Amino acid sequence: MSSSFSELLAQRQFMRFWLARICGITAHQMLMLAISWHMYELTNSAWDLGLVGLFQFIPALLMALPAGHVIDRLHRGRIFAACMAVLVLISMVLSMATLQEQVSRGLIFGVAFVLGLTRAFQMPAQQAITPLLVPKSLFQRAVALSSTGVQVAVICGPALGGFLYLGGALTVYRVCAVLFTLSMLLTLWVRYEHVARHHSLSWQSLFAGVAFVWQRKVLLGAISLDLFAVLLGGATALLPIFARDILHVGPEGLGLLRAAPAAGALCMSIVITRWPIQRNVGYKLLAAVAVFGLALVVFGLSDSFVLSMVALAVSGAADNISVVTRLTLMQMETPDEMRGRVAAVNGVFIGASNELGEFESGLTAALWGPVASVVGGGLGTLAIALGWIKLFPDLARRDKL
Repeated sequence: MSSSFSELLAQRQFMRFWLARICGITAHQMLMLAISWHMYELTNSAWDLGLVGLFQFIPALLMALPAGHVIDRLHRGRIFAACMAVLVLISMVLSMATLQEQVSRGLIFGVAFVLGLTRAFQMPAQQAITPLLVPKSLFQRAVALSSTGVQVAVICGPALGGFLYLGGALTVYRVCAVLFTLSMLLTLWVRYEHVARHHSLSWQSLFAGVAFVWQRKVLLGAISLDLFAVLLGGATALLPIFARDILHVGPEGLGLLRAAPAAGALCMSIVITRWPIQRNVGYKLLAAVAVFGLALVVFGLSDSFVLSMVALAVSGAADNISVVTRLTLMQMETPDEMRGRVAAVNGVFIGASNELGEFESGLTAALWGPVASVVGGGLGTLAIALGWIKLFPDLARRDKL
């Protein structure tokens, strides 16, 4: 084990927050799997699966810039802990509704709306905390190790959720409540020096993060690349359809399908943690997005469970390169007093590419079928990677982080 990696593991406050994020993300993955399968059981509708993503995206978009302003003023750890407390309440509401057989399409849409609202604060808060917990020399490895932890959670969460769902949705929701509570408590245990800042609330303050990103074309190119690539390649919402109707596996198969991208991402994040990307950063980023698109095309055309798992794993490995590179660029080039607002802008792009991508997939699947939706999205992602070479030449030529 290298000395720098050992030094990173010795950062106690970082490791506590790392564990808190793993608990929270594991629970969130379990929760989303249970909600999506529950919705498909209720309605058998690809359109409704897409609407779950839309109901998360709208509040996340509307609150993103105010959330960034709040995060740059208040204690980021307490904001994250408050988000975990809201997720505990959501899990308890779903538990009670399931116990009383009161879960409905409307309730799931309402839960999705609150999840999106919570995400607006949670995502930028967790991104803005990490640079405060490690020295700058360890930051890229901290991002890579964080990504490793995230991928472990994204593997374990759906797989565990899928198998627990065999015992009923109630079991999943109760375990989620426990894990969200643990995440909240661990976060409250994290200590760092909070510098109170008093930015007056104005349009200039709210849009400062947008202006900062717009003026730095490398950042704009990296963040927007994620937006359009994953927007077109958002096959996650359709996994219940592929699991039940194309690959003919149950909720446990759905759990494995949702875990497969994270398994690939975990392998890649371990590689990046040990051997960080140091040269030709821009071209490697664009190549990774192109591979992501091709992997989705293979998944969309596959009727083999094993091949589908492999294709999703490859997509996750490629996406991990994009995530680590983008987050490292963003944090290294952003001053601390701006990190909350810039992370909020990044959160809008991530939210758009994930939740709005799920809505786009649900819509196109309802119109043309799930296979055409996924294959078309994969080809579109490949086109975006090629187009960004021309649109953002500074990003393509970027040599070092």
